[in-house]
Amino acid sequence: MRLILFVLFVPLLTAALAPAADPPADVCATNKRLGRGVNFGNALEAPKEGEWGVKLKAEYFKAIKAAGFDSVRLPIKWSAHAGATVPYTIDPTFAARIDWAIDQATANDLNIVVNLHHYSELDSDPDGHAARAVALWEQIAARYKDRPANVYFELDNEPHEKLTEAKWNAILPKLLAAVRATNPTRPVIVGPGQWNGIWALEKLTLPKDDHLIVTVHFYDPFEFTHQGAPWAAGADKWKGRKWTGSAAETAAITKKFDAAAAWGKAHNRPIYLGEFGAYEVADTTSRAAWTRAIRTEAEKRGFSWAYWEFAAGFGVYDPKTDLWREPLKAALVGK
Repeated sequence: MRLILFVLFVPLLTAALAPAADPPADVCATNKRLGRGVNFGNALEAPKEGEWGVKLKAEYFKAIKAAGFDSVRLPIKWSAHAGATVPYTIDPTFAARIDWAIDQATANDLNIVVNLHHYSELDSDPDGHAARAVALWEQIAARYKDRPANVYFELDNEPHEKLTEAKWNAILPKLLAAVRATNPTRPVIVGPGQWNGIWALEKLTLPKDDHLIVTVHFYDPFEFTHQGAPWAAGADKWKGRKWTGSAAETAAITKKFDAAAAWGKAHNRPIYLGEFGAYEVADTTSRAAWTRAIRTEAEKRGFSWAYWEFAAGFGVYDPKTDLWREPLKAALVGK
């Protein structure tokens, strides 16, 4: 999830690009399978599962499938569960927990995105941690090489800080090579720098690979979606912001989604909207209206998507009552 406010949107320079062929049919179908998804946020990307209030249960996977979702995205802080020195071995007990989550997803006919999340040291010191990130992906990829094609890998969540666009473009091929050594056709999801922002797509350099899906995240207007969020500076001043679906509000979404779609077409890549959501401090009516608008505009453009998130501060599900928050659920999977 994006933790700071970016107010500058840089238009994508797609007009300068030569016409391109359609994306490979297989990767488009692979992206379409992700369909409508939800993030298991605040669970396995916490330093320790449960520390941020969410611990996964088998019942959650069943509920997600029954509600009409097609996929789950599993944010994972692998870096907190691996050695600090070569060979950077992943803790087998933690890896077994990920095995369990993948088993639950596949048993419930859910596609699952396994990612590298909150590797803060990679963001703050990319040169010092690139080799460790490669080693993590070598282990993850080898462990899951025989899993079915509905297990997707996402190389890194929201590169930012010192992991600049240029640094990310240099490290991304190394991570992909680590995966491809054991998973030559595994669907792999990659996003641009600057928190996977749409505005950063123009600076993303993709390796040549027919099995790449490109992801972006969207939390605009940030003052609405993050009002009252304790980690966002100044967020208390934004309390009371509403979202009504006015022409101007909707146009702000369509402009950026059009830019993402145009970039995808120019670069032969399908788009996965890997995160979007509004924090619980916003009123429910506004949250539901905004969420439905994002879903609608994404689906108009053929984007697959995953809502942020399942059962925490942005949650579509209340873990205390084991009930869906119906207005949000309807906004995501209702008619």
